[in-house]
Amino acid sequence: MQAATAGASSASTQSPAITTASIRADRRHWDLLRVLETPTAFPSETSAVALGEFDPESAAETLAFLQEECQVLIIGAGGLGCELLKNVVLSGFTKVHIIDMDTIDVSNLNRQFLFREKDVGRPKAEVAAEFVRQRLGQSTTVEITPHFKRVQDMDVSFYRQFHLILSGLDNIEARRYVNSLVVSLAEVDEDGNVDPSTIIPLLDGGTEGLRGQARVIIPRITSCFECSLEAFPPARSFPMCTIAETPRQPAHCIAYAYMVQWPKAFPETKLDKDSPEHMQWIFQAAKERAEQYGIAGVTYSLTLGVVKNIIPAVASTNAVVSAMCVNEAIKAMTYCSQLMNNYHMHMGATGCYSHTFEYEKKPDCVVCSSQSKTLSLDADSTTLQMLLDQLCGDAFRLLRPSISSSNANLFMQGPPALREATSKNLDKKLSELIRDGDVLTITDAVFVGDLALSLQINFEKKA
Repeated sequence: MQAATAGASSASTQSPAITTASIRADRRHWDLLRVLETPTAFPSETSAVALGEFDPESAAETLAFLQEECQVLIIGAGGLGCELLKNVVLSGFTKVHIIDMDTIDVSNLNRQFLFREKDVGRPKAEVAAEFVRQRLGQSTTVEITPHFKRVQDMDVSFYRQFHLILSGLDNIEARRYVNSLVVSLAEVDEDGNVDPSTIIPLLDGGTEGLRGQARVIIPRITSCFECSLEAFPPARSFPMCTIAETPRQPAHCIAYAYMVQWPKAFPETKLDKDSPEHMQWIFQAAKERAEQYGIAGVTYSLTLGVVKNIIPAVASTNAVVSAMCVNEAIKAMTYCSQLMNNYHMHMGATGCYSHTFEYEKKPDCVVCSSQSKTLSLDADSTTLQMLLDQLCGDAFRLLRPSISSSNANLFMQGPPALREATSKNLDKKLSELIRDGDVLTITDAVFVGDLALSLQINFEKKA
């Protein structure tokens, strides 16, 4: 665990002038210093998720660690990411990176408060970093490094430098990737013991309208994001037969306009989801189709929501969830209080209340468990393609899985030559490729580094 204990000793060596008195005179983080120097009945070591031992006598050194050494990564610079960045830099952290692949849209401006109309079209991460640096002034010691990239574009060594990661993503697949990444970085010895120096806490936040959640993930110690994947429904999709022949909902009409009518009307033009002209065309086409079938409720905002898969966002919910995440960040890096164990739900749609509980580890989690999963199949009627379809279905929700046995590569997604060579196996029955009880190794974009799914295939016994 790369947090306050190790950091404090080196910080005191590098900056001997930093004292409690000098920090009080500075006043910028005087309240945080008071927390760090006050003994508590609930330090980190008394928590179910104990990361270290709290030492009030080392308050100045602990704060110096936050200000001089602690490297923080914020993933996402949208509604939640803007709140996270603001709270992080105002809480004593000064070495901050922020990564986001998106650019600013005019629809972001009502809640992503670090952006202005003049910023539309620019990278979110870069504008957020510029705004905060400008607001803090030239005398600030805060260093914010933006990255206009996908999280998958950065190599593992980039992530290894951080003491803490805060995630404000609205994309399930990206959250799965980040979760898999931090689990892969936590090294385990032959006896199954985790090396504390390789643990990077992940604080995952998410919001939807008036609801939100904040979560503490300590890789290989607590449950991981993948353990709770079933709590997140698969992305909404519509059967083509329904939207083409028997539409019943406004969303069916919008999906038809988007998936069928646009390609027919403009075969040479790819739909630009950020173009007001393109989206207005989809809206009008969907509205006309809805009128034909007597369906009410097609609006421009719903059109944007269906086409762009927009999650409803409320600024105040982002603020609530961000505050919880950054409070946990302070505790994780200073040990000044008990960490949340480990999942917090905020419900604001029917009143305002919350619920904190321990989301338990899934014994057969495909990411954080070393236990193989077992699948029973009829080997004489199930083809490798059918198994591949199951892996991409609701039970596993993999993206582009490759399948290997102990003897051979059964199907590989890439490179192209290997995919072509192994594609001939897709139509073969499992009984032609493997034996009863064989353990297959499944790799996928969801798994980072050496992580993979071990899947034991048992042949169903015939009566």
